[in-house]
Amino acid sequence: MLYILYIITVVAVVWFSILASRYIDMIDHKTRLSGAFLGGVLLSAITSLPELFTSISATTLIDNPSLCIGNILGSNLFNFGMLAVVILCFFKGFTSSRLSRSHHYVMAFLILMYLSVEFNRLFMYDENIVIGQHSNPILFVSITSLLIILLYFLSVRFLAGDNGSGSEEADPEEVNLSIRSIVVRFTLASVGIIVASIILTYITDDIATKLNLGSGLAGALFLGIATSLPEVTSTISLFRMRNFDIAFGNIAGSNVFNFFVLTIADILYSGGTVYDFNDEKVVNLTLFGLASSAFIWIMLHSRRAWVKALMAIMAIVCYVAFLTR
Repeated sequence: MLYILYIITVVAVVWFSILASRYIDMIDHKTRLSGAFLGGVLLSAITSLPELFTSISATTLIDNPSLCIGNILGSNLFNFGMLAVVILCFFKGFTSSRLSRSHHYVMAFLILMYLSVEFNRLFMYDENIVIGQHSNPILFVSITSLLIILLYFLSVRFLAGDNGSGSEEADPEEVNLSIRSIVVRFTLASVGIIVASIILTYITDDIATKLNLGSGLAGALFLGIATSLPEVTSTISLFRMRNFDIAFGNIAGSNVFNFFVLTIADILYSGGTVYDFNDEKVVNLTLFGLASSAFIWIMLHSRRAWVKALMAIMAIVCYVAFLTR
């Protein structure tokens, strides 16, 4: 019965994600907002909300920071692995498209976020800054989290400052729908994604418990993949609509937002820090995630098709290597 519920919930997440991507594409056609902003900020925030609820629950409710960081880093690694697969499937269209310049900056900030977490592991500079009286602290803020928050808002600033314009092409359905109607439908689809994803998270957590997996692996494999379904599904849908700018921004923006989610969990976690590297799988996630992000960044900068293809393959290799270690 548990596995049947899992399948039903996955179908619901996929369906709502496809709807959300369609309405974002309509907004892109009907407005002058850039695809980078729509995908990197608006859509990515919606599709990353499952990670937010899951991470907060893992730290504040069940006191398992390893599950939290495993979920976030596992989701990021899975996102780039699937993005690379989709790029290879739509390679000709993707390489001939023009992506917003702001994606280059966002990827650079994402790499810096990974480096911040890795330096935390190597040098342990995550001493908490206590806000409030020492006997009754209000918040514990890690220096690592402060750096990630700064990098996240810099990413949003670049995406918001992108001066791209919406597509001039529109389908008949898009022309017949007003902006207000599209926004309402997008909001309803977003609520559907959130509700279905939260249910899916609890189901996958039960499955992981029954299989007796470690927290880091369970967070990366089950929760990471489950909470990444909205990003992956909406990205595939956008690639099929040839809206590569929003599609790429959705994945890159989601990964950046996921790190921001990690900082929220760290602030709310009173038991110490969420940057828990006691699990070997969490260490591997950090290293492979950093490598995968670097490969995607190189792919963006290169103008040679064979380099783009090679970097996409290497991003896939990173995810496979994590699973096999």
